[in-house]
This record gives sequence, structure tokens and C-alpha cells, in this order.
Amino acid sequence: MLFSRCSRLAMASTNRTLTSYLTRASRPFSSTSPASYEHILTEIPKPGVGLITLNRPKALNALSSPLFEELNDALSKYDGDKEIGAIVITGSEKAFAAGADIKEMAPLTFSSAYSNNFIAPWSHLANSIRTPVIAAVSGYALGGGCELALMCDIIYCTETATFGQPEIKLGVIPGAGGSQRLTRAIGKSKAMELILTGKNFSGKEAGEWGVAARVIEGGKEELLAQTLKTAETIASYSRVAVVAAKEVVNKSQELSLREGVEYERRLFHGLFGSKDQKIGMTAFAEKKKPEWSHE
Repeated sequence: MLFSRCSRLAMASTNRTLTSYLTRASRPFSSTSPASYEHILTEIPKPGVGLITLNRPKALNALSSPLFEELNDALSKYDGDKEIGAIVITGSEKAFAAGADIKEMAPLTFSSAYSNNFIAPWSHLANSIRTPVIAAVSGYALGGGCELALMCDIIYCTETATFGQPEIKLGVIPGAGGSQRLTRAIGKSKAMELILTGKNFSGKEAGEWGVAARVIEGGKEELLAQTLKTAETIASYSRVAVVAAKEVVNKSQELSLREGVEYERRLFHGLFGSKDQKIGMTAFAEKKKPEWSHE
């Protein structure tokens, strides 16, 4: 009974996934005319790659509601651009994002924070963006900065990057998913220690613990070069397959193994209805490079 129900739900999700992607891909967006922002910079440094740089240098890229309004806008525009297949978020060499803006938070009351659902929009990246997002972390990624990195699909960092959830030192707790995503990444005991003590951990440790996919030797320039290289590789594949691959990996964090495998299989089956499946397999058989239609 459960197996059958999961199958039906997975198939329905497959149809919604493919239909939603094709609708999204057809929406017009000019990547050659980037919006003007105050707190972030946007550019397209590689074919198919959108780059967002947090740009509050005097505040060490401290995260605020105005910054997230701009970040969410840029993410949505890249996500809706059929020419963009991967997104990179980075900061400066000194700070990816040194935390949330304390000046904005300090005067809040329970009533104002709760009534206005404070920082809920910060989860737009994790909840709504289907294009793969890579964080390139150099310097400080503390509090909200660590949480922003954890929302991304992949993290690359320098050895000397500094991660942490120091909210306990301010009389509060992580509020943008840090207690949940960090625990899933490194396990309960280690996450509990870090969150209860406010202790930081290095980029080297992030790589050893599985928080970061790669630790890049050298400075910010090499970090960004390697991150953009990976983003360009991802962007070179079928957009339909990439979106499906991201979705099934994310589902592994929510479903049981049996449900997850069934969900994966239904998306796999669904991709046989795409043009790119035919293009990819035909090109492989003919020993040619596939020319993706992204349909």
C-alpha cells in the first residue's frame, strides 16, 4: 500500500518537475542587462554561469534584509534565465559573510520578529532555486554567513576560511537553518558542540568533516577560479537532467531509503520523455559531443 502510494506521488512529482522546468526555461530574461544593486554585484564570467558577489565590505558582508532582497532577486533572475545552468555566490577574500547585521536585529521584539516572520525570506535560496548553487567561501562565514553557505548545493572554501555558529554568545540560536543543516552535514554530537560553545572551525576542518566538497589551496583568486570551473562544467550539461539530479539528491535528506530510491527511479523514468535524453544517448552511441536542447 505504502509502496504504491509513493509510486503515484513520485510520478506526479515527476510530471510537475518537468512541466515546471520547461515553463521556467521559456520565460524571457536578458542576462546581458544585469540589474543594478547596492549590496551585491552580478556578472556572467563563464558561459552559462551566473556569479553573485556579496558587496558590503565595510560590514564584512554582514547579512541584512535589504541585502537578501537583492540576493533573492538576483537568484530568481538567474534561475529563470534559460542560458544560466549554474550559480556561484561568493564574498571578499576577508569575508564571505561575517554574520547577520546585529544593528538590524538588536531592537527587535518577539512580537515584531514573529509577526513579520523575520529572516524567513532568507530561505528563498534553499526553498525555491532549482539551478545548482555553489558557495565559494574565503575568510569569515559566521552565523548567517555559515547558514547561507550551507543553503548552497556545494561549498568550496580556502583552508583558512572560518566557519561557525556563534549565536549562543549573543543570547540567541541559529535562525536560518544552521542547527538543521550543520547537524545533517557533520552529525549531532559535533554540531551540538559547535552550536552550544559558539566555537569556530576552519576551512580545512570543513573539508575533513564533509561540510565543504573541496578545500582549495591558495587565496580567493584560485578559489573562485576552481569554483567557476566546476560551475561551468555543470552548466555544460542538459538543464533538465541537472535540475532532476539536484532534486533527487535533496530528496535523500527528507525521505527514507526505500522512498528515496523509488522517487529517484520515477524521475529517471520521466527523463526518457525529454529531448535531451535522446540527444545524449544518440551522441554517445555515435561518439559525438551532445548539443543539448534543454528540453
